[in-house]
Amino acid sequence: MKNLIIAREKEQAVLERLMNGPTAQFLAVYGRRRIGKTFLIREYFDDHFTFMHTAVSPMELKDHDDKLLYRVQLDEFLASLRKYGSKDETPIKNWFEAFSRLEALLESRKTKKKMVVFIDELPWLDTPRAGFLSALEHFWNGWGAGKHNLLLIVCGSATTWMLDSLINNKGGLYGRITREMHMHPFTLAETEAYFRKRGITMDRYDVVQTYMMMGGVAYYMSYFQPGRSLAQNIDELFFSENGFLQTEYSRLFTSLFADNVNYRKIVETLSGNRYGITREDISTATGIAMGGTLSNMLRALEKSDLITSYYSYGESKRKVYYRLSDMFCLFYLGFVQKNPTRNRSYWYDNQNSPKLNSWRGLAFEDVCFVHQNQIRAALGIYGVQAEIYPWHTTANGKVAGAQIDMLIDRADRVINLCEMKFTQGEFVIDKDYDEKLRERLATLTGKTKNRRNIQLTLVTTYGLKMNMYSNRIQRVILMDDLFKF
Repeated sequence: MKNLIIAREKEQAVLERLMNGPTAQFLAVYGRRRIGKTFLIREYFDDHFTFMHTAVSPMELKDHDDKLLYRVQLDEFLASLRKYGSKDETPIKNWFEAFSRLEALLESRKTKKKMVVFIDELPWLDTPRAGFLSALEHFWNGWGAGKHNLLLIVCGSATTWMLDSLINNKGGLYGRITREMHMHPFTLAETEAYFRKRGITMDRYDVVQTYMMMGGVAYYMSYFQPGRSLAQNIDELFFSENGFLQTEYSRLFTSLFADNVNYRKIVETLSGNRYGITREDISTATGIAMGGTLSNMLRALEKSDLITSYYSYGESKRKVYYRLSDMFCLFYLGFVQKNPTRNRSYWYDNQNSPKLNSWRGLAFEDVCFVHQNQIRAALGIYGVQAEIYPWHTTANGKVAGAQIDMLIDRADRVINLCEMKFTQGEFVIDKDYDEKLRERLATLTGKTKNRRNIQLTLVTTYGLKMNMYSNRIQRVILMDDLFKF
């Protein structure tokens, strides 16, 4: 039901337009595992489909071979056809016959209303030598595209397949996708609304901390228990025996990518390089050869909202850096995989430890990068073209010297040098920190050769404590600003 959908206003508007469109519509929905693709489609249409089918996950069939999986997929497709009214119970021989029977089922519906056909986890149907994609092309080009009252929705978490085989198809489906829908994680505002809807009371300081670990993935947050503190919920999910999210990291990559080993190598390499590295460095570190394969893998990781690419101020636009930006992966690699513990109440017992406080400071920077639009709005420059990235000086190709949390290079010849501070009260600038700010300002001024107006900007939780050093900060953005629109 639509009233169960939280946020997703843009996605719902797309679905409404497609439903009211005068011609046949073909929608491809993709995004990282657990992001809510299936939930959105099923709740929006309230399970009122003319036909709906969910493919069988290869992971569900232990010791399967391709022939068995092919047979299982066809048998389950037949079961779905029967569920929606098909009377033909003979086994389906191949995918061309499967879509022919679907066509017959839809033809039997004598209606002018939009018929909604939903096929979930479409990539799983494309088993080796099955001919699935050719059959889908034939179904759409030979019949579906001519049916003005047809809305075909296909969905999948396997990003590489959805992009390469469907959305960017160079064969029979070239240019046939009416609309693609890339579903992203929730923002902070949407995360707050989600918890409120579920009756979980949490102040914004804890909502931000939750975002540092869950990255706005609603399915992960659905396991939070009302009445428990944030620390208790994190211990239950990550550090308790058989915690639900202990195995999610490996499942995430298995569901998204066929060659998940190399994708994991890239992500884990980036996790150790906070300011990002070039594709050449990624190739050297992972052993994945430079070329189209690596480029496609990096593109797929970006489309899955796991990594982000950026240029660095003052360097060639041909030099692209990649950094790990998915909060769940960053947290898992930092606290579960690299630092395993037998303490079942680890988070509760270490809430105020230096290690966790240091992590919060770094993770808050990551949260801010995800909420660049909110920061631009708070600065009053939402309509101004700008490049936003972390910035650092280098020596011998490595990070050295000045490191700036976020640099906003604006088309109006202003640079916002942003510092992020996650504190439980107003942030206080002392003599030592003032010296660091002056050093960073001098470094950046030298780099720009005074051709830019540089504004020191603080992004923090509860504001800036006024003292003899505070006037150096020209703009202050509060945690609350990150929750807007």
